[in-house]
Amino acid sequence: MERPLTGAPPPDLTAAPALETERLRLRAHRADDLDPCAEMWADPAVVRYTIGTPSTRQKTWMRLLAYRGHWALLGYGYWAVEEKLTGRYIGELGFADFRRDGLPAIEGLPELGWALLPRAQGRGYATEALRAAVAWGDRRFGAQRTACLIHRDNLPSFRVAGKLGYTIFATASDDGALPAVLLRTPV
Repeated sequence: MERPLTGAPPPDLTAAPALETERLRLRAHRADDLDPCAEMWADPAVVRYTIGTPSTRQKTWMRLLAYRGHWALLGYGYWAVEEKLTGRYIGELGFADFRRDGLPAIEGLPELGWALLPRAQGRGYATEALRAAVAWGDRRFGAQRTACLIHRDNLPSFRVAGKLGYTIFATASDDGALPAVLLRTPV
């Protein structure tokens, strides 16, 4: 089993560092992200392969607080993603430690995840933003392996994960509900 990152995060990693790509800005979540984030997590097309059922605004608020908490406690977490051209929030991505019940195969591994509003999908944004996040993760985690969990029917996410070097190593059910495939990076 992989060894988890331990200890307090370095002082400069208590908040998400800003990252930029050609078309996107990855930044710390803000309170004013609640409405577009709640829109995304309430969309059946987004939750179909992620959390399964639409989320309430209150649950989305708790999600935003957890994203900020990841950075404060672990020195890594999720970024809000916005288009540079418009400044609009289009989704989120990053690394987390969700301590998922029943998935010991990824216990202690930073887990990469992503979700975009439907209007931002199919434009190459996920791959573009995730490449920046993974490059940051390579610097932060060094040689440590990272993992991701993808619903077995989510073919677009498998294509993105493959472009990032993730390969399948196991199948599982997240909390017994969503059939998933576990992927990880090579050592």
